[in-house]
Amino acid sequence: MAEPKMALQNDKPISTTTASQIRSKTGLDFKRYFTDGRVSPFDAVEWERRVAQIGNEKGQVIFRQENVEVPKSWSQTATNIVASKYFHGKLDTPGRESSVRQLIARVVDTIVDWGEIGGYFASPAARDAFQDDLTHLLVQQKMSFNSPVWFNVGVQAKPQCSACFINSVQDDMKSIMDLVKTEGMLFKWGSGTGTNFSALRGSRETLSGGGIASGPVSFMKGFDAFAGVIKSGGKTRRAAKMVILNADHPDIKEFVDSKMREERKAHVLIEQGYDSSIDGEAYSSVFFQNANHSVRGIAATPACSTIPPSTAGTPARLPRASMLRIHARSTCSWTIRHVIWLR
Repeated sequence: MAEPKMALQNDKPISTTTASQIRSKTGLDFKRYFTDGRVSPFDAVEWERRVAQIGNEKGQVIFRQENVEVPKSWSQTATNIVASKYFHGKLDTPGRESSVRQLIARVVDTIVDWGEIGGYFASPAARDAFQDDLTHLLVQQKMSFNSPVWFNVGVQAKPQCSACFINSVQDDMKSIMDLVKTEGMLFKWGSGTGTNFSALRGSRETLSGGGIASGPVSFMKGFDAFAGVIKSGGKTRRAAKMVILNADHPDIKEFVDSKMREERKAHVLIEQGYDSSIDGEAYSSVFFQNANHSVRGIAATPACSTIPPSTAGTPARLPRASMLRIHARSTCSWTIRHVIWLR
């Protein structure tokens, strides 16, 4: 590294600050807690080679990778999950990851490189301490990152690392279609989404150009279908998705009953001989098999208010001026949702 240079100003020597001095003033000084700096965290555990294999409900093998290197203390379940979900590269090719060492090193080394570039470490010793301790925590299963981190870090130039995204939607077709694209791309890289559809007008409300609105539950069918088609992170698991509707929305009853009605359809198909497995023909033929449905409650008196009766066939909304919106799931909303679903 270059030596500090001296500059003259008004006949007085002024020292210019080196990059290492700037880093020492602004970076973080990480101390070692789990490692000693002499033994690599990878060398501190015993390793072995295994076969990772996953089967479906019919006993058919849907994933198999041989010669997978894992810490001896890891369970076979952990081995199967890591190899099938998080190892990068096409199966049975030289570029495919085959060891937990490679997986953890890919993620940790990338994070450390980001920290080095961003000036987060006060010194090389602090950097090495962070790197070794983070590796220790992961290889010893004392912590783990979420799926998008394992999917994308060290693979994508600008990886998507957050597990969950909350999206909004407005009561117009462009906004609805924009949300379809947004959710699809989030699912592609392994993240889940949540959206409150209460901004969409009810299924009995009129459109500005004439006609009747489809209502949020109808659009939810399309969103739910995409979540089932786009595998999370390009792997085998379904995308994680939550849809929400406020308790005062005109279509709240249809929303609450939607899963129950589809479940009845699935039971009829199963009785007729269709495959009843989670990915079988019965459940693949009905809606709402991917998203979690949640009712957002409202604060009113009494705590659990009922929706007022409809007027001229159009469900009425609760008066907004007299309520306080709750932006999280309440005990009241949980009770209403589950009592109706399980009845």
